[in-house]
Amino acid sequence: MREGTLRRESDGRVVCERCGVADSMLARMRGLLGRSELPAGEGLLIRTWSIHMFFMRFAIDAVFLDRDLVVRKVVSDLKPWRVAFGRGSKSVLELPAGEAARRGVRSGDHLELADVG
Repeated sequence: MREGTLRRESDGRVVCERCGVADSMLARMRGLLGRSELPAGEGLLIRTWSIHMFFMRFAIDAVFLDRDLVVRKVVSDLKPWRVAFGRGSKSVLELPAGEAARRGVRSGDHLELADVG
């Protein structure tokens, strides 16, 4: 899986230091399933407009993004066994619960992905 760093375009602040990019069907299907936690600074960018938390072991923040990586919606503290979607979204950034607020992520922010590998 590709990995990169996500920054806010307006001020260059890092939103996610180690962001995996789930761009294959298998990677999208797997998502964060099977993990017991998502450490601070890590996240997963999934090319989809909705997510489910079935069989997850921990809560996350879900940041819904449009085609240009502009934040359309932030769902904070999404708990296991819930679903969330973002109308008009093309991808979702999954972060540890509370991380979006700590990083100041809000609707309208434009994010940039710098590939690491």
